[in-house]
Amino acid sequence: MSPKRSIGQVLAARARRRARQGVHTAVHRAWAWIQRHGEITPHTPGRRRFAYLGEGACIGFPVGAIYGEPWISIGDHTLVGTHVTISAGFVPGLDLGPDVIVRIGASCSLGRGTHIVGHQSIDIGDDVFTGPNVYITDQNHTYGDLHTPIGRQWPENNPVVIGDGCWIGTGAIILPGTRLGRNVAVAGGAVVRGEFPDHSVIGGVPAKILRSHDKENGWQPPLRTNPLMSLDELAALSVDGLEGLQILQDKLRAGTTGDDDVLSEEAG
Repeated sequence: MSPKRSIGQVLAARARRRARQGVHTAVHRAWAWIQRHGEITPHTPGRRRFAYLGEGACIGFPVGAIYGEPWISIGDHTLVGTHVTISAGFVPGLDLGPDVIVRIGASCSLGRGTHIVGHQSIDIGDDVFTGPNVYITDQNHTYGDLHTPIGRQWPENNPVVIGDGCWIGTGAIILPGTRLGRNVAVAGGAVVRGEFPDHSVIGGVPAKILRSHDKENGWQPPLRTNPLMSLDELAALSVDGLEGLQILQDKLRAGTTGDDDVLSEEAG
């Protein structure tokens, strides 16, 4: 192989590598542009379809199946992740009456791939956070008729209420008739139905109370670790943007985890 040909091969390989890098960069920049401009916010035409889409709210792109928007209300500063389905009614185009069916409060965060499927009433309070792939519905099929496939039997509705400040872990399922109080933590993978009080930790299939807060005795069973900072300190950091998050990250890195908490015990 001649030196001249070898140099040509090297240059060709270098050109191909630079071309691939250029395509890679262009694709990712284009996708970031598409995601940014595909979001539904109060300043995009898509907002007009909703009963309410609050100031600072954002529905990430790509969106999941979203229909029945005139019966869906999303509060101020609520962030909806990508591939999230929010629906009211069976199919688009139905008249569902005068009342909002799916109400999501202010300052919530819905994880990627979450499904909220409402037919009668789903009321999610303020400051509710979900992990990815959470499923919330107020309707289930019946199975009483022995001669009709379950999928063809008339469904039953039962309203769902999720109180302010709840955290719902990855993959949890919230079934019709569920009522969660304020600041309820739901373990990942839990299947939840029934009523649960304020300041409780629930998990399992079916979900049960794993820990709750008593005004006289505090948390029962007692918490195993002390928080790295008080709620007031955490609230102060939350308004400091990236700098506050960096301080929190440094504290988490420096802190000791201790024993696994009750959620980890149940998830394991």
